[in-house]
Amino acid sequence: MRRKVLIILYYWPPAGGPGVQRWLYFVRYFREFGIEPVLFLPKKPNYPIIDSSLEELIPKNVKVYTSSFWEPYTLASIFGQSKTKRLSAGIIHKNRAGVLERFLLWIRGNLFIPDARRGWIKPALKQVPGILNDEGITTVITTGPPHSLHLIGLKLKSVMPIQWIADFRDPWTAIGYMESLKLGQRATRKHSEMERQVLQGADAIVTTSEHTKFAFQKITTRPIHVITNGFDSMSGNNKQPKGKFVLSHIGSLLSERNPQGLWQALEALCEESSEFAKDIQLELTGIVSQEILEQLKKYNLHSITKVNPYVSHAEALQLQQEAQILLLLEIDAPKTKGILPGKMFEYMAASRPILAIGPKGWEAASIIESTGCGYGFDNSQQAEIKQQISSWYAKYKSGELEIKPDAVMSYSRKRITERLVKLVLWE
Repeated sequence: MRRKVLIILYYWPPAGGPGVQRWLYFVRYFREFGIEPVLFLPKKPNYPIIDSSLEELIPKNVKVYTSSFWEPYTLASIFGQSKTKRLSAGIIHKNRAGVLERFLLWIRGNLFIPDARRGWIKPALKQVPGILNDEGITTVITTGPPHSLHLIGLKLKSVMPIQWIADFRDPWTAIGYMESLKLGQRATRKHSEMERQVLQGADAIVTTSEHTKFAFQKITTRPIHVITNGFDSMSGNNKQPKGKFVLSHIGSLLSERNPQGLWQALEALCEESSEFAKDIQLELTGIVSQEILEQLKKYNLHSITKVNPYVSHAEALQLQQEAQILLLLEIDAPKTKGILPGKMFEYMAASRPILAIGPKGWEAASIIESTGCGYGFDNSQQAEIKQQISSWYAKYKSGELEIKPDAVMSYSRKRITERLVKLVLWE
C-alpha cells in the first residue's frame, strides 16, 4: 500500500515554466516508489505563463483538492493586463520603471509579505487539516516560491503532528529580484524573520543548489538536502543538426539577465567575418524584455536575431535539439551563484554544446563543465567568450560540432525522485 503525501503547491498545469515541471515529474514518478501524491492547489490561480500541453503529463487519478482566495494581481489588472503580467512573471525593469510600475512594485514588496499569494494562507489552514484527517496523511510538502506556501506548512506543523518538508526551488531573501521590490526596513525584517521561522520549523529542507544550502545553514540547524531539477530522458543524439549556426536561448530573458560580454563577442565576430555574419542566427524564445531588445540594436545584432513567443514544453525540447549552441544566461551578481535554472538539465539532455554566462563562481557553470556539456564564463570574459564561439563555429563548418556528455544520467528526474522519496519515507 502506498504512503499518501499532501503536496501544497501554487504552480501546476496548465501553468508553464520549469517550476511546474519539477513537481509535475515528482508526482509522475512517486507511485513507482511507493508514494501516493495528493495535491492541494489554488482554485483560480493567476498564471503569467500557460502551457496546456503539460496537462497531458499529469498522472491519472491523482486526487486534487482546491481552495479559493483573493489575489492582488486581480486588482492590479485595472492598470493594464500587460504591465500586471510582466510584474507577475518577474519582468521587472529596474532602471526604466515608470511611476505606476514603481508604485506597484512598492505595494507588492511592502504590503504583501512574503508575496502576493499570502491571501491563500488562511483559507488553506481552514481546509487542509480536514484533508489530512480524512486521507490519513501525516507528511506535508510545501514548495516555493511563492514562499507564503511555507507559512502554511509552518502553521500546520504547530497544530498537527505532521512531518513537514519545505522545498525551496529558489532562495528567499537572497533571490535576485528582492532589490527591485523597494523593500522598507520593516518589510526586510519581516522577510528575514519569516524565512528564519520556516527554516527552523521544517523537519527537513530541500534546496536545488549547494549555494542555497550553504546560505540556509547559516540560519538553521535543520537537515538540508540538495535535490536539483533534472530532465525526463536524453533527447539528443550528439549529432550536429542541419541549418544555420543557431545560438538559442529558451525561456524568459529578463532585463538584468543581460550578457553584454556575449553581445560584444558576437558583434566583433560579425565585423571580422562576413561568412560568420551570414551563418549566425541568434534565436530567443520566450518573454524577452525591451531592454534586451535595445541592447541587441546597440550591438548591431537585431538583424541576425529571431524572437519567438513562449512555446510549449514539447516545442522547447525540439528547439533545443535543433540549436547548434544553447545559451544559459543568468544575472551577473554574487547572489545568483547558486541559481540552477531548470532548463539547464534539459539542455544537458539535448546533447548540444552549452554556453553559460553568469556570475563568477556560478554553480551551474561548474556542473556544465564537469559533465562535458559546455563552458561557463562571466561578462568580463568577452575575449574568452569570443574564442569559444569561434572554436565551435570552426567545428560547425566542418560538420563536427558535437559533444560527449559524461555522468548526466544522475540528473534524470526518475533518479532525483528516488532521492526525494528516501527523504519522505525517513521518519
